[in-house]
Amino acid sequence: MGLLTKLNEKVDRLAHFDLRYAETSSKSQTKLGPSDVYRYRKMRGVNLGSWFSLEPWIVKEPYRCAVGVKASDLDVAKGMNAQETLEEHWDTWIQEEDWEWLAARGINTVRIPIGYFHLSGPCGTNVLEGTDYDGFGDVYSSAYSYLKRGIEAAGKHGIGVLVDLHAAAGGQNRDSHCGTSTGQINFWSSEKNQKATLVALQYLVKHLSKYPNVVGLELLNEPANNDQIQSWYETTIQSLRTAHPNFPLYISDAWDLPWYAKFVGERSDFVVVDHHLYRSFTEDDHQKSGDEHAAILKSDTLPFMKAMSDIARGNLIVGEWSAALHPSSLRSNEAGEQDRQRRVFVRAQLDLFEATCAGWFFWTYKLKTGWNAGWSFRDATRAEILPSFFGQTRPRITKRDDAKKEAALRTALKQHMDYWNAKGGNYEFWRFEDGYSIGWDDAYMFCSTPGPAISELGFRNQWIRRRLNEHEQEKGSSGLRWEFEHGFNEGYDAGVAFFIA
Repeated sequence: MGLLTKLNEKVDRLAHFDLRYAETSSKSQTKLGPSDVYRYRKMRGVNLGSWFSLEPWIVKEPYRCAVGVKASDLDVAKGMNAQETLEEHWDTWIQEEDWEWLAARGINTVRIPIGYFHLSGPCGTNVLEGTDYDGFGDVYSSAYSYLKRGIEAAGKHGIGVLVDLHAAAGGQNRDSHCGTSTGQINFWSSEKNQKATLVALQYLVKHLSKYPNVVGLELLNEPANNDQIQSWYETTIQSLRTAHPNFPLYISDAWDLPWYAKFVGERSDFVVVDHHLYRSFTEDDHQKSGDEHAAILKSDTLPFMKAMSDIARGNLIVGEWSAALHPSSLRSNEAGEQDRQRRVFVRAQLDLFEATCAGWFFWTYKLKTGWNAGWSFRDATRAEILPSFFGQTRPRITKRDDAKKEAALRTALKQHMDYWNAKGGNYEFWRFEDGYSIGWDDAYMFCSTPGPAISELGFRNQWIRRRLNEHEQEKGSSGLRWEFEHGFNEGYDAGVAFFIA
């Protein structure tokens, strides 16, 4: 997380998931099923910042033996007892109590920032050779096993995981959270750095895609914008698609959301653009109160983000945001008024995200550097700046009720036929019928999936595209394929309304 531009009821314990069952074929276009719900549902989440990619303002303990400016992972790796220090941190930063706490508040996904060097265990020297971390493989040899353990623990609570490559070899931005404290960007100028990063990404796609609760992989976090990024995205995505054709890949917008929303929208595969939104860093941010920021989010940012979502075909998330405001924006030294300003600001952001995005992730889950209701999800929750629960609480869905489905389908089909017959022309009403039936069944599949809250279809356009391809493979293509899509949308919406009533 770096400096950004201006643009920018407790639930029952959940059924455990067996994460071993989704050994997805890396080459085939498998048919959508229950194991895909994690990746396509609307994500309401939080970043588990400084679990792996470290930042000293979040947690100081791992830096106790670090060298130099003590700001980056490399400073820790070069210090004494680095492996022991890091393994103690990885083992204790997120525990069972944390997963239970998150699930009880409706959080259904977490974003976990990591560095390429955390893959030294499974990838060996190939991922470190010629990079800043060359020679420090032993320090990080067990890191990936801790990551896997976290993924499995999340899955037991119905929580998905977005793995984010926060630190590329050489650094993709000038901030220390990209792995070094030099302030230099050496990723683009070094073939060895790019090769090492690709080795890490290829390994992650190949192996993480087997976990149904891993919702995707973010290729780079907050790269400084330049004229090489798009080309690198294109070639890297092409390479990763050979490992898995359907695994969701996330890209940072590199502080140019209009450009990369268009880039994503023009693709047919599952690629998502990630935008980070903060309002606490610039001088202009400082001059506005929380109330004023909230008003601008409603009047200006909302229509902008709606337009970006439309361009990206709905494949848009906000991967980082917070309740943080500059002290001057709080307009008071009184804690109650400060929290009120943050609360209004947060409510406007959540309304914005729910209306325009397929998911969002608060930065960050917790801090061990003192109370901070702006940046700590736990502190902001305790201060009632954030809601106590996200999403819809779960009803107990006990049966599909096929009779209700059949009655609803017949009514919708008659209305569809009457409308288009009145206009004249030739149609294939059976495609609408097929779409409606599948949409209703998918509504049941999402609504009945165990998790912290009801699972909602978030990446609808991407899901429908897959369903439409399946339909045409089975029934043949047609210029009237739109009837299937119309039927699906009506069936899904009707099914959701029935199952959560």
